[in-house]
Amino acid sequence: MSNFLKGLILIPLGLVIIVVAIANRGPVTLLFDPFSREQPAYALTLPLFVVILLAVMVGVVIGGVAVWLRQGAYRRRARAAEASLRRVRADAKAPGTELQTLPRVEL
Repeated sequence: MSNFLKGLILIPLGLVIIVVAIANRGPVTLLFDPFSREQPAYALTLPLFVVILLAVMVGVVIGGVAVWLRQGAYRRRARAAEASLRRVRADAKAPGTELQTLPRVEL
């Protein structure tokens, strides 16, 4: 089922990307010098679809990094909870340990 859903999403997405690439083959010049438009220090001429795809890729990477950074607190809490659980299990397996109320773990 998962492969079907991937195909259902990725095939139309791939077709849209191909159509956009074919429709936007014209060259555009990217200027990396904000002070001199006529004689830029560095300029790059690329097809428009390459510029669009690169912008989308950079946006996905920046968004992924932002989500990863925002979820850092949750990952930290999960690691602490796992460590606490390992300690409790190790204590419970120790010889001579009696069954008692386990400490409460805050998540």
